[in-house]
Amino acid sequence: MVELGARVRAWRARRGMTRKALAADSGLSERFLADVESGKGNVSIHSLEAVGAALNLSVLDLLHDAPRPALARVQGLLARLDDSQLDQAHALLAGSFGLGDAQGRESRIALIGLRGAGKSTLGARLAAERGVPFVELDREIEREAGTSMNEILLLHGQAGYRRYERRALFRIAEECAGGVVMTTGGSIVSERETFDLLQSHFYCVWLKASPEEHMSRVVAQGDMRPFASTHGATGEAMDDLRRILTSREALYARADAVVDTAARTVDQSFKDLARAVPATA
Repeated sequence: MVELGARVRAWRARRGMTRKALAADSGLSERFLADVESGKGNVSIHSLEAVGAALNLSVLDLLHDAPRPALARVQGLLARLDDSQLDQAHALLAGSFGLGDAQGRESRIALIGLRGAGKSTLGARLAAERGVPFVELDREIEREAGTSMNEILLLHGQAGYRRYERRALFRIAEECAGGVVMTTGGSIVSERETFDLLQSHFYCVWLKASPEEHMSRVVAQGDMRPFASTHGATGEAMDDLRRILTSREALYARADAVVDTAARTVDQSFKDLARAVPATA
């Protein structure tokens, strides 16, 4: 709220507007605007839109710092690209300016995919064979926050959870420079910044399966996440699962390698995984 108030005050100054003028143009009271600018106001989206309209700004302009001119030009160019072109642009920038952590990346294996694909089972086995640590990102996020996943979400929300997730990723990459096998949560690919970070530090393998196999394995594990909202309604849960897989399929496909565990035994899937990852030195 303090940062938001400072931005409103700064934009008002840039526009050469008094608080009285801003109040008149936005339809909000001067007292309310004074509270907002001091960081004490409880601002609704409706009020924020009114302030933005009076300042000729979008809500996003008010929520984010104004970009540097050069960065704004790059953002304008990138905004014209489709998702495939953006992925190419990211790879080019990372390669040209050393934004990726190529050194040691192929020794750090990250398994991505929806729950029930076999990440924990196959990951622990792969780590043992390669002689490197096996870590579960969820547990490392809890370690970073000093509390459980449920408490993190309750206290800090999704934004706070993602901050701890990124911190954990940086720490694991640093602590396991010699190699590691790590499992990740199924939704990590939905956060572009976090997924880019993951891909720059880890060799990513998508473990995929059919919706039916995902469901049967999750049920066998006795944990219906992320389908708890269906309250055990199997048909609805399957619909949810299919929607999740469909919405994430293109993101999962950005992985360095894909291992399909559908209709495969654990031994068969492990052999496929071992072939899919870079050989150890």
